[in-house]
Amino acid sequence: MDYTILRPSIEGQTAILTISRPQALNALNSRFFEEMDFYISEISSDGKIRALIITGEGKAFVAGADIAEMVNMSPDEGRAFSEKGQAVFTRLGDLPFPVIGAINGFALGGGMELAMACDFRIASANAKFGQPEVNLGLIPGYAGTQRLPRLTNLADALYLLTTAEVIDAATALQMRLVQKVTEPENLLDEARRLASQIASKGPLAVKLVKEVTRKGLRMPFTEGEKLECHHFGDPFGNEGAEGMKAFLEKRKPLW
Repeated sequence: MDYTILRPSIEGQTAILTISRPQALNALNSRFFEEMDFYISEISSDGKIRALIITGEGKAFVAGADIAEMVNMSPDEGRAFSEKGQAVFTRLGDLPFPVIGAINGFALGGGMELAMACDFRIASANAKFGQPEVNLGLIPGYAGTQRLPRLTNLADALYLLTTAEVIDAATALQMRLVQKVTEPENLLDEARRLASQIASKGPLAVKLVKEVTRKGLRMPFTEGEKLECHHFGDPFGNEGAEGMKAFLEKRKPLW
């Protein structure tokens, strides 16, 4: 596929994906979801990648879904647009390595939903977050109503969803919506540092931690315990053996 909205690149073991539609503040449209779906398939088969960083070009991470595309949709067309976005964002979250959102500016509506689909988020100090759909008489369509209360809490989620209030990066950090705030000029370097830190760990262990944690949130606690117990044994005899031997021998493991 020829990318027209996404700008993918690879730096060592880190993939960097820049959303490049600055004239529309990187608004999400059907083409974006087609390209993202293809990109996820492409990168998931690259066994060398240990982390993915997603950021936006210009002053926005993503300022929302493309209203010009949605305005004449029928209810069924709206549902299909939501279903496509949810499926793509779920696939993004299911990648076998961590996905880091480097939030460089406005993350509103679908942009905040994309950010929440990442495993964790680093925000520029000038980033802004919000779910303003009710201003348009709409509701979030890409699982914003489901991810937001799981990342923050029910009261904060409902407050943001019903008031459409836009919050700054410091408030997002306080709500635990983001994990770190940095100066704008340091954002990508900080994201790269975290990606490098993760890449130094056991790749199978990182993959399993992500898989077990995400799946565990979707099941009762006791079932999650069983899932963890099952996968705890997976690294023994291979990567885990190397990691434990390296620890005992006081050397770096050879992953």
